[in-house]
Amino acid sequence: MKGILKLTALVVLIFLSFFNTGFGKTFPPPDKADDRTLSPYFFVKSDDPNVDQLPLKSTSAAVTISGVIAGVEVTQVYKNEGKRPLEAIYVFPASTRAAVHGMKMTVGKRVIKARISKREDARQEYEKAREQGKSASLLEQQRPNVFQMNVANIMPGDEIKVELQYTELLIPTDRIYGFVYPTVVGPRYSNQSAETASPSEHWVQNPYLRKGEAPASTFDITVNLSVGMPIKDLSSTSHKVKTTFSGPSAAKIELDKSEVYGSNRDYILRYRLDGEQIQSGLLLYEGEKENFFLLMMQPPKRITNAQIPGREYVFIVDVSGSMYGFPLEISKKLIKNLISNLRTTDRFNVLLFSGGSSLMSEESQPATQENINKAINLIDRQKGGGSTELLPALSRALKLARPEGFSRTIVIATDGYVTVEEEVFDLIRNNLNNANIFAFGIGTSVNRHIIEGMAHVGMGEPFVITRAEDAPAKADSFRTMIQSPVLTRVKAHFNGFTTYDVEPVAIPDVLAERPVILFGKWRGALQGTIALSGLSGNGEYRDTINVSTIKPSKTNAALEYLWARYRITLLSDYNNLRSNDKRIKEITGLGLAYNLLTQYTSFVAVDSEVRNKDGKVVTVKQPLPMPQGVSEYAVGNGQYYGMGGGRSGYASHYAAAKIARLTEYEGKGRQEQFVAKDEGKPKKAVRIGDITVSEGLSKAAVMNALQKYIEEIEKYCSGSSLKGKLLIRLVIRKDGSVKNFAITSSTLKNSDVEKWISTQIMKWQFPPIQNGREAHVTIPFLFGT
Repeated sequence: MKGILKLTALVVLIFLSFFNTGFGKTFPPPDKADDRTLSPYFFVKSDDPNVDQLPLKSTSAAVTISGVIAGVEVTQVYKNEGKRPLEAIYVFPASTRAAVHGMKMTVGKRVIKARISKREDARQEYEKAREQGKSASLLEQQRPNVFQMNVANIMPGDEIKVELQYTELLIPTDRIYGFVYPTVVGPRYSNQSAETASPSEHWVQNPYLRKGEAPASTFDITVNLSVGMPIKDLSSTSHKVKTTFSGPSAAKIELDKSEVYGSNRDYILRYRLDGEQIQSGLLLYEGEKENFFLLMMQPPKRITNAQIPGREYVFIVDVSGSMYGFPLEISKKLIKNLISNLRTTDRFNVLLFSGGSSLMSEESQPATQENINKAINLIDRQKGGGSTELLPALSRALKLARPEGFSRTIVIATDGYVTVEEEVFDLIRNNLNNANIFAFGIGTSVNRHIIEGMAHVGMGEPFVITRAEDAPAKADSFRTMIQSPVLTRVKAHFNGFTTYDVEPVAIPDVLAERPVILFGKWRGALQGTIALSGLSGNGEYRDTINVSTIKPSKTNAALEYLWARYRITLLSDYNNLRSNDKRIKEITGLGLAYNLLTQYTSFVAVDSEVRNKDGKVVTVKQPLPMPQGVSEYAVGNGQYYGMGGGRSGYASHYAAAKIARLTEYEGKGRQEQFVAKDEGKPKKAVRIGDITVSEGLSKAAVMNALQKYIEEIEKYCSGSSLKGKLLIRLVIRKDGSVKNFAITSSTLKNSDVEKWISTQIMKWQFPPIQNGREAHVTIPFLFGT
């Protein structure tokens, strides 16, 4: 009891010290001893009238959709209603397809057009302007879909308006066109140290409002839709809207006034178009230096069985050590679901891979019940083990004898912790006209860079399954998308029309629910033809477009941005796989040449007038609303926890971390707070079950390294009657440090133990990997046995 009173007194003193030193201000970063990870935190409202903590007053978007291209102008209005000059930092999302190509800042009556610069140069120019007392704005890309706006020297009474422009291509799914305007970045947990993380990762430390609190700024969006074909089933599935039609193919969609605080969820607009046959459309743009084209092939809605070619499926299943347990069980459910629903006229094969690969049959088999049972039994016998190499497995699948007249689809099921060489991406890109390749990310900590990268180069959609119960629905969605190949072995022939820099380098099959898109540049006269050929269920297909009948239009100016954005995305996928100075230089060059925001280029706008004489500002981070449907536990992950007591009682991450450290090893006080008492004879707190280890490490070496960490866990759980199993999967670098981890399953009823262990794992050290590669280890922790 005395220990609890002592702890309570310490907590009170901590809170009082914060109030006396300006509670609610931006807290300094912790010292190195904290060794804490980056985390979001709850916003604390200060009573100081001199500092306006909510400088962003409104965000509005004006959207123009013309055909398949959306042009978006976003306006952010910042106003300082306090008495001290401000620097505002605002983190906001965007579509991964968005090509941001312009920005301007308005201060009073002065309009300053932003320039695109190398990221480091733009940041230096902005910081210099801030210190000189000039109003300035900086737009940086933190992730492909996460941006950060900095606005410096917002003087008391000021209203500064920042406008940015982007364009994106609208690609229909299931014949439904959708425009999505993302509104809020959800809380992100990072296992990187707050002390050593690069500046580009610090955006994760962002304040959030409590669940149910209205956003701190207003929101508005208007969409003008003109698509050239009759519009059907137009609606917003996310917000109340008012729709006014000016004709069968044109409409204006305005946000209902009741949605003024509707920025806690993405704005989604959906619509359909008429169309009963395969449509091939060509858009042309003639620029000052370069000319661009976009070819989109949209299949019909109604497909007869006669129009569908034969279908062949090759299922490539990762059975390596990292897939042991939960991930492999999900894979089994997924593949069994897909195989069990094949048509009797389909053919299929199963290829299992880890360090090597094994094949069900040297050629694909008919989808008879006997063959289906054989495949399911083969998959059921897998346990998971060994290293992971995808390239040989994929090469082997592509070299399989292909049934004549069949559309081939390859399905890869993996957690993404595989040895993926650049050649894998090349292999997918160069074989799009030989096979449709789709990747399923399996498990609770999927390597999304790999899964999304394979989807991008394969011109498909990434599928991620984190829970076993989601597998049937994902399988149904995937099956619906791929079940109707309209054309296979599709090729484009440019005859008399000179093109270059065409992407993708090969065309995938035309599916009933997925269009095929070709970007590129052209030079010379507008003459000749583009011929599209392929095989359908009715035999050979060929369609020809006479280029001379298509006129270039200035309204297609977005084509140059879309082409460059596609190229940047492709290079970035390769760079995420393995960073390369040449690729970084090429991405930077594309950003500068085409005036595009990228990971390595930023927009910066600087006013020429010195407005803040001493250059001193208070930096405030605009708090973000909790996304609709997201729990407050999303902010509580990691080492920082929200504290109760009403809106003003939510402690900052810094204060909460201080309290957590004070209580971390307080003997009985700690035990009473986090674990149940056990008055009887204490059992062994924790032991290790049967671990699995990939090549390069031995079980004995892992167990030896774990001994001291087991002692720390036992100390934490001392006196506990905790029972259950905690299964943790680690990826270990070649130097023996932990790269990442995932808690794949748990039967514990004490989440605090899981949280505490999660804060320790990244500090663990194992012996260096003997083969010089990353190793995968799965560890079952058994409590109370």
